[in-house]
Amino acid sequence: MLKLALISEGVNTWPVYVALSRGLWAKAGLAVELTVTGSSIHQLEQLKSGGFDIGFQQVDHIVRGVERGADLFMFMAQSHAPVLSLMASKDIGGVADLKGKTIIVDDPRTGYSLLLRQLLSRHGLGVEEAPFKLVGGSQERFDAMKRGEGSACFINPPFDGQMLAAGFKRLGGSNDFFPDYPGPAAAARRSWACDHADELIAFIRGFNEAYAWLGNDANRDEAIRLLPARIAMPSDAAARALAQVYRQPRPQLSEDGVRQVMALVWAAEQFPTPMGSPAKYFDTRYLQKAGG
Repeated sequence: MLKLALISEGVNTWPVYVALSRGLWAKAGLAVELTVTGSSIHQLEQLKSGGFDIGFQQVDHIVRGVERGADLFMFMAQSHAPVLSLMASKDIGGVADLKGKTIIVDDPRTGYSLLLRQLLSRHGLGVEEAPFKLVGGSQERFDAMKRGEGSACFINPPFDGQMLAAGFKRLGGSNDFFPDYPGPAAAARRSWACDHADELIAFIRGFNEAYAWLGNDANRDEAIRLLPARIAMPSDAAARALAQVYRQPRPQLSEDGVRQVMALVWAAEQFPTPMGSPAKYFDTRYLQKAGG
């Protein structure tokens, strides 16, 4: 049994639903147990300790974990960087208006939280002037905003659309503020990958097949039925997401992208050692063996 963990569900986890529903992993003799953790902190700790075998994580999680001694590496890009919307309560006119307001985040140390802090800094807002409140994954952030626990948050589809319908406003997207930031990656422990190379390669092949299936126009209607059945997303929104996301070339891990994340982590964590090679954090040999 391969234990797969997601922090939250959305458009970028669509291939997982395809692989499970169409039995793509099962055909290769691979049983996959899926857990949605709702917390990047919990997921990373469990990935490090063996509670999960594979986790879809933002790149900064893995960089930080490795620098703190974790036996982790990234083996493939999961998806393009998701377009997270900066959603705010209706009394907020712009980013500068968040002075003195609480910002809802997954974890203040994660990549998008660090990017959000960078964005606030651009508008002259320091840490004390716009404090972060740790809540959890997308559903948890959505619920906290509805309860009035904060004035803004970064959040992914379909929650951003639901927030618009509930009277919140969109101040912009992560792609507007940070157009070159890389998306999440699939990560595992090096020791586990060494002992389970066949399972890892089968996992990659099933995921690749699912990703390609989503990009095939012949499967459009079935794909659009599949995602709303999994998450609360209207079919028309799923159709737009399918066209926008899965008609693009498959994302790849790159040294330039990882280096950008490293710079952000080093600035936030003040690690005493200098930055090394991005290759310290990823290894694409399993992807190559899988034909990806």
